[in-house]
Amino acid sequence: MRKWLVAGALGLGAVLWLQAVEPERVDLGVLHRIKAEAFGRNSRVMDTVFYLTDVYGPRLTGSPNIKDAANWTVKKLEEWGISGVKMEPWGPFGRGWAATRFSAMMKEPEFQPIIGFQQPWSPGTNGAVSGQAVMAVITNAEEMEKWKGKLKGKIVLTAPTHPSTLSEMALSHRLTDEELAAAAEGPDPASGNPASLPLGFFRSTPGAAAGGRGGPGAAGRGGFAGRGFRTQLNKFLREEGALVVLTPGNGPDGGTIMGQAAGSQNPGEELPPPSVVVTNEHYNRIARLLAKNIPVTLEFDLGAKFTDPGDSFNLTAEIPGTDPHAGFVMLGGHFDSWTGGTGATDNGAGSAVALEAMRILKTLDLKMKRTVRLGLWTAEEQGLLGSRAYVKAHFADPADMQPKPEHAMLSGYFNLDNGGGRIRGVYIQDNDEVRPIFESWIAPLKDSGVTTLTIRNTGSTDHMAFDAVGLPAFQFIQDPLEYGTRTHHSNMDVYDHLVPGDLEQASAVMAWFVYNTANRPEMLPRKPMPKPGAGRSAGGGRGE
Repeated sequence: MRKWLVAGALGLGAVLWLQAVEPERVDLGVLHRIKAEAFGRNSRVMDTVFYLTDVYGPRLTGSPNIKDAANWTVKKLEEWGISGVKMEPWGPFGRGWAATRFSAMMKEPEFQPIIGFQQPWSPGTNGAVSGQAVMAVITNAEEMEKWKGKLKGKIVLTAPTHPSTLSEMALSHRLTDEELAAAAEGPDPASGNPASLPLGFFRSTPGAAAGGRGGPGAAGRGGFAGRGFRTQLNKFLREEGALVVLTPGNGPDGGTIMGQAAGSQNPGEELPPPSVVVTNEHYNRIARLLAKNIPVTLEFDLGAKFTDPGDSFNLTAEIPGTDPHAGFVMLGGHFDSWTGGTGATDNGAGSAVALEAMRILKTLDLKMKRTVRLGLWTAEEQGLLGSRAYVKAHFADPADMQPKPEHAMLSGYFNLDNGGGRIRGVYIQDNDEVRPIFESWIAPLKDSGVTTLTIRNTGSTDHMAFDAVGLPAFQFIQDPLEYGTRTHHSNMDVYDHLVPGDLEQASAVMAWFVYNTANRPEMLPRKPMPKPGAGRSAGGGRGE
């Protein structure tokens, strides 16, 4: 009897052990079909991103552009036979804004066209205005006093010069095997190794020192701290009668301008003066002339259109699964963009890839147990507002962590929003249990460059809204290319800086992950639900 019990226990243990270590079953035939549809002549990803960028971009939330782009996307999804397509309102956003005209030049001491763009939520000039330039770097309330009565009719330079230096480092970069291996290592608290990986991890980029993502320029004019002071300075400059306010673009090379907002979508906040961000080289020339007491006359003709405050929306659509009780899997990225460029790498690329993954799955008529739901979010740039609102409405409010019915039905969410580079792996978001699952899924993708899983996280994008309420949500690791150094929030964020092969590869990888999640017998493992009011931070947007 005892021998039988022991043998039975050993047999049961062996079965459980085999179940624990048995790799995920993957259908390589399906992977072959996905690749065949994603690459080459069958691909539609570049056509999609062309419409989102060249035709409709930039897509600032609340602007007419983003509504037009959304209407086009709805029609395209319906054309592909995808169901449940809708623009789902998520609540008030504020006033909309779009630039309608931009002309800038130096008139004296010599003519020169000026490269720049108008900063969002700043008004136009009501025709051409011309005035003397003056350098008035104001970093605190006390410094305002010495400029009282001196700025009327002036064009004001509000920040120190930002030297453009020759860089020996290429602006575009693909992750090396060494960098990916380092990323795969877990954080070491003793060494201060961060739990989160920044954009272009383990690489010092020109953009990091030039106001790129997370650089000094992100703070606003001159890098001084605080939105409150910015509002105070705007009020002072407006009351003093400044014609136009200039800021250097903090770009790493000639002509590249990385800009932020001058005003706010909040209708309760007063508008700033007309505000322009210009390339460093042109800004610096003006500053040097002023430093030598050589008068500089500038002319600007700026147009801006404000739209009434209203509700914003997220775009959603579905491919129904075969089992209505099996739940669903989501994929997406943010649909809105910044201005200056056309929102190509941030984040027309991610939106187009998610749309292409939906098209691939639908075109191949793959049978999937779970429903596949697309989510394209707005107001990511203002603080993940669209995805946070969607999560609160559908899954749980981080304030009380009371799960709604759909919370138990979501197997996972996959996000793409780190530029246009090809996918190299997945941030598994401190979720150890998904590692063996994802390892099985990336194994047949290694010849496409997908090799790496890292326990760490990358923040400041929409998967964080899902993670904040305990849902499995993941961002893909991508080759940085020029994202952190040149295109992020800049006038270079345009179609020309996208690589077709990279977006085709990303579309295939995203479709493959979604397909496997949709057909996996079990839901993806979850981390423990955060406590009410103490959820994992959803991160901030990058617009302010």
